Amino acid sequence: MKKIIFFLSVFFIAFQTQSQEKTQSQEIKKNKNAKISIKVDGICGMCKKRIETAALKTKGVKFALWSPKTHQLNLILDERKTEVANVQQNILKVGHDVYDMNAKKISATDEAYNSVHPCCKYRDEKIVLDHEGELKKVKKNK
Repeated sequence: MKKIIFFLSVFFIAFQTQSQEKTQSQEIKKNKNAKISIKVDGICGMCKKRIETAALKTKGVKFALWSPKTHQLNLILDERKTEVANVQQNILKVGHDVYDMNAKKISATDEAYNSVHPCCKYRDEKIVLDHEGELKKVKKNK
């Protein structure tokens, strides 16, 4: 009788341990096709190409599309291979400011920002206005 109780006890303990391991592994399971959107500063088609290329060069990123109008970078990535922070770091390295999930701005280094083409200087209000056509309108009115 003691042997039966002992074996049943061991069986229940093993069953409970296995159930807890499954629950924990399900909680940390990473999505292989996670859809993420982040904000990235830029103003033109050259910025678009630079941002998308930097994102796609990140291991695990399957798709990247950036909109100059909305500044949204839409990604599909494999969370098992990379994290959003890795993508953000690669974009910062090519000179574009990014925003984290809390809308806090993370600025590229001055060296990286200065490496972008002169027409892509998104921190310069005059260049931004020129891309939007506002500067051209002002010149015509004068």
